[in-house]
Amino acid sequence: MSEFAKHEPLIRRAIELAQAAKDAGNHPFGALLASANGEVLLEAQNTVSTERDATGHAETNLVRKASKSYDRDFLADCTLYTSTEPCVMCSGAVYWANIRRVVYGLRESELLAMTGNNSENPTLSLPAHEVFKHGQYEIEVIGPVFEEKAKRVHDGFWTSSS
Repeated sequence: MSEFAKHEPLIRRAIELAQAAKDAGNHPFGALLASANGEVLLEAQNTVSTERDATGHAETNLVRKASKSYDRDFLADCTLYTSTEPCVMCSGAVYWANIRRVVYGLRESELLAMTGNNSENPTLSLPAHEVFKHGQYEIEVIGPVFEEKAKRVHDGFWTSSS
């Protein structure tokens, strides 16, 4: 089994969460936390629109839950799966929570190509691995995984919300 193939089921679930967020009137992003043995521990969706909270990204919502539920040592052995590569803000949250592995579906650069200058997604265009390399410990970044499927959840969203 390839490195990417073992992550596919959890990325598929993160994409399902992104679709659920979209269906609920939010931006199409979803994330989940998996234990070292691959068990799904927590799930989160984007809530920017429904909660009127600019920080309500799926990954940030997930990190808030994770930080309340688990200690930093436990989180170091977990993996955050996300439908789209974490933005700078979310990468910071992952770092501060001590989650040491991130697996994502859609590259931030591909998202930016889709959204352009849409005011709903003012991308800083800085890949997660670039953010993490400035930290004091290593965070493994794997992706894109199943990118075409991850991209499809965004189809039509950014053009209709401009």
